[in-house]
Amino acid sequence: MDEEYDVIVLGTGLKECILSGLLSVDGLKVLHMDQNDYYGGESTSLNLNQLWKRFRGADEKPPEGLGSSKEYNVDMIPKFIIANGNLVRVLIHTDVTKYLNFKAVDGSFVYNKGKICKVPANDVEALKSPLMGLFEKRRARKFFIYVQDYEENDPKSHEGLDLTKVTARKIISKYGLEDDTIDFIGHALALHQDDSYLDQPALDFVKRMKVEFDADGKAIGVTSEGETAKCKKIVCDPSYLPDKVKKVGKVARAICIMSHPIPHTSDSHSVQLILPQKQLGRKSDMYLFCCSYSHNVAPKGKYIAFVSTEAETDKPEVELKPGVDLLGSVEEIFYETYDRYVPTNDSGVDHCFISTSYDATTHFETTVDDVIAMYSKITGKTLDLSVDLSAASATADE
Repeated sequence: MDEEYDVIVLGTGLKECILSGLLSVDGLKVLHMDQNDYYGGESTSLNLNQLWKRFRGADEKPPEGLGSSKEYNVDMIPKFIIANGNLVRVLIHTDVTKYLNFKAVDGSFVYNKGKICKVPANDVEALKSPLMGLFEKRRARKFFIYVQDYEENDPKSHEGLDLTKVTARKIISKYGLEDDTIDFIGHALALHQDDSYLDQPALDFVKRMKVEFDADGKAIGVTSEGETAKCKKIVCDPSYLPDKVKKVGKVARAICIMSHPIPHTSDSHSVQLILPQKQLGRKSDMYLFCCSYSHNVAPKGKYIAFVSTEAETDKPEVELKPGVDLLGSVEEIFYETYDRYVPTNDSGVDHCFISTSYDATTHFETTVDDVIAMYSKITGKTLDLSVDLSAASATADE
């Protein structure tokens, strides 16, 4: 290969694929490669035989009662797309939405006082929610109206509070909300993974809910099968440059095959259920994700559920039990843990741009945050994701 590329992207995980698209749209010359003989990296999808081989070994075969292997398409790191979130904006920016079909999730739920409850999506649903008593509902409604009316560039909507300085805890205390209400607002609506957000400036917290409511060491090339492709920059996941990353934690997860939806979720075929840390006496939230044959991931009548969390022990079976117990009867279950890495290198010096490992959340927001930050480091530009989503939707429907 005599050509020189602006960027070589190593790995076909979701982050690397999005970055490859963004950089190509920018007019950069990109070469995309993978060391694996399958597509998708850590976020690959497996049929039933591949799933069995990965978790049970090559000698054991799946039971015939589970149906045809090729009808399974089990995502190793499944996540929901937030309708008004940044991933949708990135997909529109790269013009790939014309090749995609989306299906709305049936519901988002939260675990509260031992029960599964639907997360209210607006002030009207909040007033009907069993999550709160009558007086708490009135206080919460005022809070939700404040959030919905808040506009960053309209001081009249700020009620005299500078959200770049005032903490989320202070905003919440202003409305006198109870601890359990704070739990589901912070974790199931604003999608924070722990309670550290309470002592941070409230602007991000409020914005998140408005979303929810509607040979100097520089890399110069990559050698593969005896041929070297020259480049100015390299983008990759942590597995390609293990000496330039450090372990910062690990994720525990269970992958389950069932013949029914998760109980108490209104027979939803697709659902996310968040178990806030305090409800379980943990340091981090637990997440349930479920999809079914209606999403073409399993044969007729079968459901695939995932339980994941930031691991706090070396026993995923014990640690994930509160989430697995909510699933009802399970036909097959696979447990695993995987390490989470972050880059330690100086990309300005070695021209290597390494993504962080995927976390335990059931949505793509943290994933895309990393992609956007990497894009800015690689290009020196801020990615403009301001787009009229309703106009884009209308164009797609034509």
